[in-house]
Amino acid sequence: MSLESVQNWLSADNLPLALAALAFATLVSEDLACIAAGLLVAAGKLAFGPAAAACFAGIFAGDMLLVLLGRRLGRAALVRWPLRGRVSPDALTWAERWFGRRGAWVIVASRFTPGTRLPTYVAAGILRMPWGRFTPWFALACAVWTPLLVGVAAVAGEAALGWLQAWTQVAGWLVIAALALAVGLKLIVTAATWRGRRLLLGGWRRLTRWEFWPMWAVYTPVVAYACWLALRHRGATLFAAVNPGIGAGGGLVGESKSEILAGLAGAGDAVAAWRLVVPGDAAARMSVVRALAAIHGWPVVLKPDVGERGAGVVIALGEAMARAALAAEPRALIVQRYVPGAEYGVFYVRRPGAERGEIFAVTDKRMVQVTGDGRRTLEELILADDRAVCMGSFFLDKFAARLDEVPPTGARISLTDLGTHCRGALFLDGGELVTPELVCAVDNMSRAFDGFYFGRYDVRTPSPEAFRRGEITVIELNGLTSEATSIYDPRHSVWHGWRVLCRQWRLAFAIGAANRARGVRVPTVKEVLELLQKARS
Repeated sequence: MSLESVQNWLSADNLPLALAALAFATLVSEDLACIAAGLLVAAGKLAFGPAAAACFAGIFAGDMLLVLLGRRLGRAALVRWPLRGRVSPDALTWAERWFGRRGAWVIVASRFTPGTRLPTYVAAGILRMPWGRFTPWFALACAVWTPLLVGVAAVAGEAALGWLQAWTQVAGWLVIAALALAVGLKLIVTAATWRGRRLLLGGWRRLTRWEFWPMWAVYTPVVAYACWLALRHRGATLFAAVNPGIGAGGGLVGESKSEILAGLAGAGDAVAAWRLVVPGDAAARMSVVRALAAIHGWPVVLKPDVGERGAGVVIALGEAMARAALAAEPRALIVQRYVPGAEYGVFYVRRPGAERGEIFAVTDKRMVQVTGDGRRTLEELILADDRAVCMGSFFLDKFAARLDEVPPTGARISLTDLGTHCRGALFLDGGELVTPELVCAVDNMSRAFDGFYFGRYDVRTPSPEAFRRGEITVIELNGLTSEATSIYDPRHSVWHGWRVLCRQWRLAFAIGAANRARGVRVPTVKEVLELLQKARS
């Protein structure tokens, strides 16, 4: 949109129409509309007051619309794929508190910094900015910026457009310099304390240890290899035929845990007792939980029927915790007997028609814990531990109410309660634990599940020796997109991880091809895309 077109469009032959046009023009380009208003003032076609007021009204309304957009749509995006599970409730709460303390200055500063307004205002909506507290700051920022820009344009004429363009070019570099300075100062201030230095060390380890990398960084080369496998096998979705006995593309995304556990019914007591808690009346849902607890005792485990990466899993120690977990998750849940002991991940593979399957990988899941010495607080113990410090911020948030507690000498405090890497568990390669007895036990369970060939069991056992003997209890089974999580052993390099993941997907395509040859229907590309779309909603 050229300046001439804006001036022509904002003809002052009809004053109310011209002012309304100015207000609406700010929704297209705030700064350009203000400059056009100033030029109209300089030309004597509009008075300064009405022109500035019209621009103010349009800009303020636009700011509120951006906040409303973030408030209505932004937070919903955080609970949908691919952001689901990536932003924790604790992190969001921290961001809300941060914005509550500093949001006013951020709002005012963004008004004078081109390129930062939209993300700032949308973020304010996502973080549930209190309307009553921050709306006056939006109004103040507009009230200062708008008449200033209109006035400069009225005095300087078209030269104001050049000044604006120059400021826009310089502003980006100024923002970068300011951010660099702020980061440098923050690092210096943080490093001034022992706590800060330990948190910086944890952040550095998360950056340099690939086990903590985001999924997109880990899987980019694996996805490229999977595309090559699709060409080689002449089937873009052949992998989805790997487990015809498991819905949702063999466990691609959005599979039901209850349906999978039902498929393992032939394994008998080798699967931890469970029941499905369907959506509905709160009292009826609680009665299902209470019935299982009456047989197996407390605690019990509550987890979403459709979920991943440990999201929403609660170990309920009693009825109060169970009731709170049910209230927090209205969708279908599974209540399951809590199984104590060591936890392992067992990745199993069997080619269709083969007499026996094999254990592809074993993950020894270690729950991170610290030991009290009677002197240091829980916070100090967490930050001093070489493993716990890698997720220092996560554990400090988790145990925020107990950080000043001084555990007695010898007392062990478990920082993790689930064998999930993103919640702090340490994954080690347990390949040396594989025995013929273990392979036989896992193979017998797997054969009891018609149509299952590829996936990872999460099991618990009284001890490593019992595990070797095949004395295991299944708490969960994951299909196609489960990982051989032993790759996240800190001793393994990213190159090892990529090799294992590529081999894993090579097997998935090979099993899918074998199933296709046996008459198993392969989902179409459209069906797979619809499945992924459903998981996002």
